[in-house]
Amino acid sequence: MVGIKDVARRAGVSVGTVSNVINRPDSVAEQTRIRVQAAIAELGYVRSEYARQLRAGQSRIMGLLVLDMGNPFFVDVARGAERSARKAGLGVMVCNSNQSARDEAEYLALFAEQRVRGVLLTPSDDAGQNAENLRRNGIPYVLVDRVGTGDEGCSVSVDDVAGGALAVRHLVDAGHRNIAYVSGPPRLRQIRDRRAGALAALAESGLGPEALTELPTETLDVAAGRDAGARLLGLMRRPTAVFCANDLLALGVLQALFTAGVDVPREMAIVGYDDIEFASAAAVPLTSVRQPAATMGSLAAELLLEETDAGAAHEHRQVVLQPELVVRGSTLIGRARQPR
Repeated sequence: MVGIKDVARRAGVSVGTVSNVINRPDSVAEQTRIRVQAAIAELGYVRSEYARQLRAGQSRIMGLLVLDMGNPFFVDVARGAERSARKAGLGVMVCNSNQSARDEAEYLALFAEQRVRGVLLTPSDDAGQNAENLRRNGIPYVLVDRVGTGDEGCSVSVDDVAGGALAVRHLVDAGHRNIAYVSGPPRLRQIRDRRAGALAALAESGLGPEALTELPTETLDVAAGRDAGARLLGLMRRPTAVFCANDLLALGVLQALFTAGVDVPREMAIVGYDDIEFASAAAVPLTSVRQPAATMGSLAAELLLEETDAGAAHEHRQVVLQPELVVRGSTLIGRARQPR
């Protein structure tokens, strides 16, 4: 690889002058600066960021590890994080744990090896051991889409209990009394919180937990939603509405119902969660609980930068944002079919 000494030799200047052109160009005379820049371009020199980090003692990269980059919700989280990072002159390294605690541990170890500035983490490991290992390596992290504790660190999340309640309250108000919950992996805190909110909304209406039929899935994608839709259609006492833990599951359920000739929303209403871009573009526009994904990513990056700048003086904060119900064609107020 071309090194800084090669550039200095080609331009006929000292290594220090080349360094000044790269890092403090205003301190170098114009003619010298032009000559050095021409040598850099001619040789194709790229400075070693690793070497710069060793000298400065701080990386210009923050890590972002999410459950599934195939979910547009996390794409929006990444966009928000990148926006705040770029303002601070940093880049974002994005990785996907695929909802696996093992994959999460491997990526966090990689981040530690690279000595990233810090990590934004949507954890798969509900026990928190992976994140604790990161902290022991001296790398701060901020939880995203998960409520943390003061001892654990900063976090940015949405009130998922409130979100689950919004979804099911909407269905109950429409007249539904037999509702399915397509949940995703129960080990995830978000899934459990949304279920708790759903049960709370049923209790408010005088309905018991038997009014909620749970259909867990191993993953949170469209294929899992199609499978859940098939199981839904096979139930002896078919629900008249379904609440899905995210929009990808809801789109899969919608596909299964459409294939079976079930009218949405007259025969079965559907509510999703996240309000991804595809929700409004579905064959039947999807009612969904909106999470401010980009705002979550942006705030999380800002909290991480605050912590790395302040060091021991930093005080951890837990930011909890509120969800919003966006009503579209997949639910129809006032025309719910009563249970058979």
